[in-house]
Amino acid sequence: MPASAGRPLRLGYKASAEQFPPAELLRYALLAEELGLDSVAISDHFQPFRHRGGHAPAAFPWLGALAATSERIMIGTSVCTPTFRYQPAEVAHTFATLGSLAPGRVFLGVGTGESLNEVPPTGIQWPGGGERLTRLKEAVALIRQLWSEDRVTFEGEYYRTLRATIYDKPETPVPIWIAAAAPKSSHYVGEAGDGFITTSGKPRELYTDTLLPAVTAGAESSGRSLDDLELMLEVKLSYDPDIEKARSDCAFWAPLALPAEMKQGVDDPVELERIADEHLDLAPSRFIVTSDPDEAVERILAYRELGFHHLVFHAPGADQEGFLRRFARDLAPRLRDRVQ
Repeated sequence: MPASAGRPLRLGYKASAEQFPPAELLRYALLAEELGLDSVAISDHFQPFRHRGGHAPAAFPWLGALAATSERIMIGTSVCTPTFRYQPAEVAHTFATLGSLAPGRVFLGVGTGESLNEVPPTGIQWPGGGERLTRLKEAVALIRQLWSEDRVTFEGEYYRTLRATIYDKPETPVPIWIAAAAPKSSHYVGEAGDGFITTSGKPRELYTDTLLPAVTAGAESSGRSLDDLELMLEVKLSYDPDIEKARSDCAFWAPLALPAEMKQGVDDPVELERIADEHLDLAPSRFIVTSDPDEAVERILAYRELGFHHLVFHAPGADQEGFLRRFARDLAPRLRDRVQ
C-alpha cells in the first residue's frame, strides 16, 4: 500500500451544481456537515451537462454563503478554471476573501477546463491541451505571487498585472489542489500542487501505471514526496436499497460516461444532452452502483488502497438528502473503522 494511504481518511460530499439550484444545494452541503462529513467540493460550471433540468449556480458566491453558514467542513472548488472566463488575479482575490472568512477551511481546486464552460461566455476558440496546461501553470504562479507579495507587476505570456495588491490575505494560506487525468498534467501536479484531484470509474491501471507515478515523479523533481500532497478522488457512487433506482439515477449523468471523442469540443448543453441520450446504457459505467453496503465499502476501499485519502462522493440521484443519510448511517462508519 502506498505510504500516503496511511494518512487520515477524509470523507467529503460533491455538491453537484449541474443538477441542483443554489439554495437547495446549500442545504445539502450543510446537511453533509451535520452528518459528520469532512468536506464539501462544488463543481464550477457556467453551463450544465444537460439543458433540460440542468442548473449552474455560480460557485464563488455559493462558497461565500457556505463559508458563512458552515462551521467545520473544508470547502472549495472541484474544480474551477482560472484561465479563460476568470482572470487569475480575480480568482486569487476571491479565494483570499474566502480564506479569510473560513480560516484554514478553504481549498482552491483548479484544472485546465472544458469547452462547455469556457467557450459560450467568452466566445474564444477552444485551444488544445498543451496551451491550456501552459495557461494553468502561469495562472497558478500568478495566484501564488499575489497571495505572497504586494504591488505585483506580472508579465506573462497570457496574463498581466500592474502593481496589483490583494489587501485581505488569510493568515492560513489557501492550498491549491490541481486536477489531472493525463501524464503531463499529473507531473505538473507533483511539481507545483498542494494536492491532486482526479475522478473514479476509470481503469485501475490508469491510476497505478500513469497518474500516480507521474504525480510522484513531479513531486520528487521538486524535492517532495507523495506524502506532501492531498490526494483527493471524486468517487461516483449510486447507493440505494433499490438497485434499479440506483441504476436509473445515473441517467442524468450519462454525459460523463461518453468516450472522449464523442464529447471533445462540445460546448452546447443541448447537443451534449442529445448525444448522451443516445447512449444512456453507458450511464452507470462511471459509478459504483449497488444496494449492498458491504459491496460499496469494498469497492470504495479499493481506491483508498491506491493511496487516495480524501474521498469526495458524488451521488447521481435527485434525493440527495436520502443518499447523505444512508451514507452517514451505512458506509461512513465502516469506512472509518476499516482504515484506522
